[in-house]
Formats: sequence, C-alpha cells, structure tokens
Amino acid sequence: MNRSGDGFKRFMLAVLIGILIYIIWYISAHSAPARDPVKLGSKKFTESVILGEIAALHLSEAGIPAEHLAELGGTRILFNALVSGEIDAYPEYTGTLREEIFRERSPTSSAQIRELLAERGVRITGELGFNNTYALGMLPDRADELGIGSISDLRGHPELEFGFTSEFLNRGDGWPSLRDAYDLPQRNVSGMDHDLAYRALANGAVDVIDLYSTDAEIAYYDLRVLADDRSHFPSYQAVYLYRNELSEETPGAVAALEELAGRFDADRMRALNRRVKIDGESEAAVAASFLEREFGAEVAYREETAASRLLARTGEHLVLVGIALALGILVAIPLGVFAYRSAAASPVILAAAGIIQTVPSLALLVFMIPLLGIAGPPAIAALFLYSLLPIVRNTHAGLAGIAPSLRESAEALGLTARDRLFHVELPLASPSILAGIKTSAVITIGFATLGALIGAGGYGQPILTGIRLDDYGLILEGAVPAAALAIVAQGLFDLLERVIVPRGLRLKRAN
Repeated sequence: MNRSGDGFKRFMLAVLIGILIYIIWYISAHSAPARDPVKLGSKKFTESVILGEIAALHLSEAGIPAEHLAELGGTRILFNALVSGEIDAYPEYTGTLREEIFRERSPTSSAQIRELLAERGVRITGELGFNNTYALGMLPDRADELGIGSISDLRGHPELEFGFTSEFLNRGDGWPSLRDAYDLPQRNVSGMDHDLAYRALANGAVDVIDLYSTDAEIAYYDLRVLADDRSHFPSYQAVYLYRNELSEETPGAVAALEELAGRFDADRMRALNRRVKIDGESEAAVAASFLEREFGAEVAYREETAASRLLARTGEHLVLVGIALALGILVAIPLGVFAYRSAAASPVILAAAGIIQTVPSLALLVFMIPLLGIAGPPAIAALFLYSLLPIVRNTHAGLAGIAPSLRESAEALGLTARDRLFHVELPLASPSILAGIKTSAVITIGFATLGALIGAGGYGQPILTGIRLDDYGLILEGAVPAAALAIVAQGLFDLLERVIVPRGLRLKRAN
C-alpha cells in the first residue's frame, strides 16, 4: 500500500503545483500594462451591447485602448461595478437612474440626477438622442379580439397571462408601480428572459409582455404597443455613465464619449437593433458601420471566427473549473478527514456543506458579487463552494467504511496516525474520494456556464448570446463543448484512478 499512498501524495502535490502555476500566470497576465484599457460594460440585451461596442470602437479609433465587457447582467450589477471601479463606463437610461438607482431620493430633474451621481463618484454624458421607454405589447389579433388598445383596458381582463423580464418584475418603475398606477388585477405574472418573452408571446404562451420601445422585434412580430394612457413610464433617454477618475486619467475617453451625444434617434437605434437581432450581423460590424457613417472614417474591428471563439471560451472555462475544483479538493478532503475523526464536528461539517449545495446556483453566484466584484473571482468562489459537498461527503464515507480489522492491523504494526492516514486509510478510501471528485468536476463544469452572467466568460457566453439573438447555433456552440468537457473529465479521472486506487481495490470492485 505504500505505492498507492505515494500515488495519493503525488496527486495532492500535482494539485498544489497546478494552483501555483495558475497564480503565477494570472499575476503576469493581469499585471498593469503601460496603459490600461478603458473598460466599457453593457447589460445583457442587444441595444446595450451595441452601444457598448460603439463606445469601445470609437475610443479605439481615437487612439485610446478600450475593452468591451459585454452582457454583464442587469442595472445594479453594472452600476455597482462602475462605482467600485471595475468598469469605467457603460450605457444607461435616465428613467432607470430616476426610478431604479435613485428611487428613494426621488430626483425630479437632470440636475438632481447629476448631483446624486456625483455623490457616488459618477458622471453622465449628454443624451444620445433617443428615448427607449418601457411599454407593454400584445399580438394585434389578440388585442383586437379583446378590444384592448391601452394599458387601462387590461383592467377588464384579469384572466390574461403576463410574461415580464425578471428585472421589470422587481424594479421601482416596473410591474409593482405599474400595477398600482393602473389598478391592474392580473395575478398570472411570470418572470422570463426578455428575448424568450417575445417567442412566448408569438406562441401564445402569454398574452402581454414588457417591451423596450426601440426593440426590433416590435415591428418583426407586428406587435400592438399599448398606449400608456396614464403616462406612467418616464422618459428613458440613453446616456453613458463614467467614473469621475476617467476624466483625469484618460480625458480623451470622456471627450470621445461626449462626441456620441446627439448622434442617435429612435428610428436609427431601432434599425441598429434590427440588423443584429433580425438580420444576424455582429454587434462589432453594426457599430463600425454606424461610426463610419457618423464620422466618415473607416473603422477597424475584429470579427471572431467560430474556431477562435471556441478556443477562447474553452480557455476561460478551464480556468474557472480548474481553479475552483483544485481549491475544492485541497479544502474538502481535509474537511472530510476531520469530519471522520471528530464525532462532534462531523454533523456540523456535513450539514454546512449540504446547506451550501441547496442554495440556488445563480443566487450563490450573485451573493459573491458584493464581496469579490464581477468576472472571474466571484465565479471561482461560487464554484469552489459548490464543489465541496460531494468531496467532503465521499471522503467521510470512504474513511468510515474501512473495516475495523484493517485499522487494528495498522495499529499493531506500530504505524503513527499520520502514516495510517496516508498509507492505509486514504488509499483504502480513494475509490470513494475519487468518485466524489468526479461528481464535483461534472457539477462544476455545468455550473461554470452561469459565470458568463457576470463577465467570467466560458461556455456560458455563447449560450447567453445565442438566447439573446435567438441563435441555436450559438447556444450549441456553448452547450456541446460543455457536455464534451464533462465527458472528458470523467475519462481523465477514470485514468487517474489507475494511479491512485490500489490495484487490489480496483480488482475487488470489478468483481
């Protein structure tokens, strides 16, 4: 069993070396270059991504390095990332600032909004030139059948089913205030992704959805936009928000953002959205053509191929999964050993790991954002926590399942507690431990796709973009490699089992 014990030690040493190599690479890869790029964020809907791409390309054409972190999430995630300095600027709407970010302060003018932003270290550009307000929409045949032309008309139809975006369901200018303002009686209200809501409406799964007034799908599906006859929704003028420090660190970036003010109108923005959502052009190509038309210069941009996207997403996914799983192994196995040796600690450790596992994965990811910000760190932390239970439980079960006679034999030979652990107990428990690690690896690979919601990349990025653009090819571009990676991970651990698990135990299990 010495050989198998040495194999287990080599495995743990390999994990430690892997983490060290990653830390060295991460520090070198993320060390500050001569000039840090301006980081522009965008929300996870098409218009915001287009505006983020336009700003990034415009800054780049002005000789200012810029990076666009697309589809980072909703309003609060973007605004908090801006305040904390994780991004430098992002497109926003005045109505959202008034009704969502500063609702408790009730600003009534642009000057008051600017003052409140200044308190948070944020400034605002001039208005871009279009109002993307909220609205409610129905299929025209359904609206005509029920005689509905305005939001007030919905009061007479409590049976209607509403499908609203999750953000609209909860934000101050969304469903709660709309329901109260119009005294709406509907209770069949479901939360869903904005892009999926259009398909649900077209398929008859819901009767009413929330719209952004510049959505390309309004014309594509020929929807009836219900009149806001009580003028509930405020003006949502598009702007860019940016950190105070940006004007000092990179004043040219602020000047470039201001140059975009007044360059849009609702029809032009709707056309840009259509080119991406309906015609299938990339955001980069649409942004470049817009800038060429506005500023008369050819704009260089990079179109990613399917192969380059797959390579980049695979690297990002492997980093997320590899680091989280390695940390999980290093923490969970000792915890499992401690739980096995301490009758008092055992129920506490197992219960704590189990409770973490019951927290919904998306909620756990969001809980990490206030502590670690956006992108990789919170995703890795959440993945690490999710990886613990299978390894802790299987380590404990494997050690507890060792026959007492084997322990007594080891003690009779005069082995110390440390020697018994590494040369007898862990090798005997290794099949169970490896099974837990394998389970954890598969869970982590699947859960890592959610990291794209906060800018961590990985295979979740094409899945999110595919959902947004109604592109099944992009969805499969993320889903198929994620499934393949899980299969490969299982195969690798099966091979690793031949090194770590004693041959006698493998033969016994085979029989």
